[in-house]
Amino acid sequence: MTPNASAPSRRSFLASTAVAAAAVAGGMPLLAACGGSDSGSNGGSSSGKGVKKLLPAYVAGNVVTPDIPAKNGSALGFTAKLDLAGLKTSVPKKLGKGGKVSIMSPFWGSPPKSDNAYYKAMNALIGVDVEWQNQDGNTYDQKLGAVLASSDIPDVVVIPGWNMGGKIPSAIVGKFADLGPYLSGDKIKEYPNLAAIPTDAWQRSVFGGKLRGLPQPSPYVTGIVPLYRKDIFDKEGYQVPTSADEFMALAKEITNAKAKRWACLDMKWTAFQAFGVLSGSEKPLGWNLVDGKLVYRVETPEYLEALEWTRKLFAAGYVHPDAKLGKSAATDPGPKFAAGEFLIYANNISQWWSRTAEQATQNPEYKIWGMDIFGHDGGDPTLWAEQPAGIFAFISKKASESVIRDVLAVANVTAAPYGTKEYMLTNYGVEGTHYTVKDGVPTKTDQGNNEVLNAYVMVASPAATIAHPDFPDVAKAQVEWQQRMGAFTKKSTFYGQQITEPSRYTNLSNDFEQLEDDITRGRKKISDMQQAVSDWKSKGGDRLRDWYQKLLDDNGTAAS
Repeated sequence: MTPNASAPSRRSFLASTAVAAAAVAGGMPLLAACGGSDSGSNGGSSSGKGVKKLLPAYVAGNVVTPDIPAKNGSALGFTAKLDLAGLKTSVPKKLGKGGKVSIMSPFWGSPPKSDNAYYKAMNALIGVDVEWQNQDGNTYDQKLGAVLASSDIPDVVVIPGWNMGGKIPSAIVGKFADLGPYLSGDKIKEYPNLAAIPTDAWQRSVFGGKLRGLPQPSPYVTGIVPLYRKDIFDKEGYQVPTSADEFMALAKEITNAKAKRWACLDMKWTAFQAFGVLSGSEKPLGWNLVDGKLVYRVETPEYLEALEWTRKLFAAGYVHPDAKLGKSAATDPGPKFAAGEFLIYANNISQWWSRTAEQATQNPEYKIWGMDIFGHDGGDPTLWAEQPAGIFAFISKKASESVIRDVLAVANVTAAPYGTKEYMLTNYGVEGTHYTVKDGVPTKTDQGNNEVLNAYVMVASPAATIAHPDFPDVAKAQVEWQQRMGAFTKKSTFYGQQITEPSRYTNLSNDFEQLEDDITRGRKKISDMQQAVSDWKSKGGDRLRDWYQKLLDDNGTAAS
């Protein structure tokens, strides 16, 4: 049960079934990529001057009070033991009218049988007969394109942001319903759990000038944490670094190749944070006004400085050799991190809990923790906000009003907050069948692990929440980390907007990530990046800048 957050590589991150289940079950933002508000090839933004009238009214939920309220863009935090006898009811009456609804969604793992106990219990609670068309999450983009190109699409299609490339944004505008007549303004009050979803997440759900998506909200604080072995740090007397130079000195102290111990994996993402580089997870967030001119992240001196610092870590031999070669430790850091082969790695905040849970019984002294991100010079860091929603469910334009209302009834249950009966059923299933509770800690049974996977949680989610009844100290630390980092987080010029770049620029920036890795591993030079940036400008970057400038002139900015 973790919050939305971006990962260094979303596809490789989700390749693990266990991680995918943990991520999705917690409403994790795994990358909110650019969607569209223009059905043609010229692109567009969700942030036109009239967008505010499309958005639902925000009505904070009062059914459950978090132990740690959201602050500085953080998730809500729950650290008390789960009191099943005291669970609240957030949906007092069934809103579903008994109709059938078909939902296509990405799925990681083996989908359960359609008549399983979990699906039956959820459908009974909601009052809707949901028929799941689960598709392999690893190849979902291929299936998605084929389905959206056909004339026969399911009632609901879930589309993660990272699958919104190519023609998908225009298909979203052409194929899916305007939910404004049901949700805009005070209309949403019929669905109180949806009304408690933050407004920023709804703005990200505007496509083609209409409110079309049901969002999974996420914290806007960066989701990438420099994770480290606190137990070994404490034992060896290592100090958590507070500058780029201190990190380099610590890496030297830790590394002993003969003893099969290295300091870290690839720390490129931490370098980007420490040097204040604009968010790289999405193109709109990579643009920002600097001294009155729009600048793209690769044009900034901080970008080159971060790459050079990371290159030095590799060149000095402080990085585990698997990371240099792209082998197992880079894709699944768990086993070699647990073995102490490296002590620091940057990854999604969800791994703070999932690694803790993995090692709890077999290695009781093991303690993974998160470093605060440091400013490269030892001062406060400058961090940049991520987008406030990343996965969306869309309803077919062909759906009748009764089907749309049944889908909203589903969403109003799946968006129920932590501490409610609806949340427990959505995320854990039926007590005694799918999970047991001991000392306030719910634990899934084998049947629960097989059936209560990424299905209903994909329709809509509550405000980002962190709650680990088994490890409340981790939940507390995660939220407090987000709040500390949120204090240094800024919103860039196009924060919160759902933007589709003109199709002629779709692949313009594709080669930068590979070049970054080639430079940090010593295969290319910083001068190669400078040349690539120059080529990028001449091949369309400067024209794309002009396009963003017009977007800014027409629509303004939500940044602060």
